Amino acid sequence: MKYNPEGNLIIIGGAEDKEGRKDILKHVCSKIDMNEDLLLITTVATEFPKIVGEKYKNVFSELGVKNIETLDVSCRKDCNKVENIQLVKNASVIFFTGGDQLRITSIIGGTPIYQEMIKVCDRGCFFVGTSAGASVMSDTMIVQGEDEESPRRCTLKMAPGLGFIRNAIIDQHFAQRGRFGRLLAGVGQNPQVLGIGIDEDTAIIVNVQGVMEVIGSGAVYILDGSSITYSNVSEKHQDEILSMFNVKMHVLTKGNRFNLISKAPFEEERIENEAD
Repeated sequence: MKYNPEGNLIIIGGAEDKEGRKDILKHVCSKIDMNEDLLLITTVATEFPKIVGEKYKNVFSELGVKNIETLDVSCRKDCNKVENIQLVKNASVIFFTGGDQLRITSIIGGTPIYQEMIKVCDRGCFFVGTSAGASVMSDTMIVQGEDEESPRRCTLKMAPGLGFIRNAIIDQHFAQRGRFGRLLAGVGQNPQVLGIGIDEDTAIIVNVQGVMEVIGSGAVYILDGSSITYSNVSEKHQDEILSMFNVKMHVLTKGNRFNLISKAPFEEERIENEAD
């Protein structure tokens, strides 16, 4: 897929600040004309769409966004409605709230709304996801796994995501819920993809060159399994604790950048020199 040169994917680890400085949500607002552009809050992930939608609508309104709508699709039939498709077509930001990521893919996957989302993403609409809305951004997503446990294959369930970011598995509420083990299990089963764990009140912005930048108050953890020399991942050993050799990990904080294509972090000086 094509990315807006400024980076039109903003992926949040959940529990972003909504009452204090609101740095991440302010960054979302800075990407649009707050007087004219449409910010579309998509509540498909949650079973409480009115409550969640109203909360985010109030926050973005307080930040100065004038044109805010809620896309409330609770079943696949809603994804065929002309008025809902038109909302997606008109949006400059589409914001996926938290909830259950499998609800998002099972309800909108393959529908006219999803097809329209692909089109508007290609033309530069900003896609933002928090919590479950973050996990669903990748082409493979974790839908269930044990928190604060050693990695085991049999405790992890994965499914296709929306595919806005390729060759990655994204996990959220990362340090706060002790999800290192389950992301490591995901990378062990799919060593060709990067595992990206995002803390709460932390986000990554992904641009057209495949470079991500970290914003927010926490950390982002990159697990790279491309150089694994051994693992016991197999059906035969699915109940055992996973063993893997030579998994690479990077820890990034605010301002750090990472190239998702070359799988390497960027130093600040190098970025400035390349920009000259």
